[in-house]
Amino acid sequence: MACIKLEEYQTAKAALGIGASLAPGDSRFTNLIKECDMRIAEEADELPKQTFEKAPTNITTQDPPSLDKTAASEDQVTTLPSTKPKYRHEFYQKPEEVVVTVFAKGIPAKSVAVDFGEQILSVTVDVPGEDLYTLQPRLFGKIIPAKCKYEVLSTKIEIRLAKAEAINWTSLEFSKDNVVPQRIYASSVNQNLAYPSSKPTKDWDKLEAQVKKEEKEEKLDGDAALNKFFRDIYRDADEDTRKAMSKSFTESNGTVLSTNWKEVGAKKVEGSPPDGMEMKKWEY
Repeated sequence: MACIKLEEYQTAKAALGIGASLAPGDSRFTNLIKECDMRIAEEADELPKQTFEKAPTNITTQDPPSLDKTAASEDQVTTLPSTKPKYRHEFYQKPEEVVVTVFAKGIPAKSVAVDFGEQILSVTVDVPGEDLYTLQPRLFGKIIPAKCKYEVLSTKIEIRLAKAEAINWTSLEFSKDNVVPQRIYASSVNQNLAYPSSKPTKDWDKLEAQVKKEEKEEKLDGDAALNKFFRDIYRDADEDTRKAMSKSFTESNGTVLSTNWKEVGAKKVEGSPPDGMEMKKWEY
């Protein structure tokens, strides 16, 4: 992997060949050897163009006709290898994980191989009859391989990388150019720390306790006082009492409120209208 990153594909291929002989059933060696062959072939295609560009400058030559110059320019353009990746990928992050998405549509799960290292992600898509796709970045930060996972969906491959540290990744891949001070997420900082300020600060916990105390001691009249009374009973009640209150109130259409679950739980609660009124069943 180090030789591939350094673009020493011949050396990498030799090392991978030894690995393949030691682990014949591991498809990663075969896939990486294919990639090396492809890179070597690309370098061979570029070699004549590079030789032409590095010709000695002290040799004077007569300019060919303009038609020949145009033809040569067109030939050079057609021999340039394509650098556009087969599948597009992107990432987003949370404090505890990074989610990488490879937009590969309709790929069979058996054609996808994903491996995790301490700071390496390896994604290989090998569909018979199609070009091999690989994504093997050195990651911005370290991960926990045992907690990483992936899923092959109908329109994409979703990979979840568990962060070893709760830091912000400024990019997916590690680079000497993008190493910046890493911001620790606020969730990992003690929220009770006091910071110097020129303005007077408020004790919000004390304020909340004061509001709750005022609500509890508030004097109400009429229906408001009755509703508060029942709310307090329900809030402080055990599970059986709450079930009894809910069941009796619902089944009686709001005319009965009981706290006795043994009595209410054994039968349906019939409605009990106030004096001088009668209950009628609603007809649709």
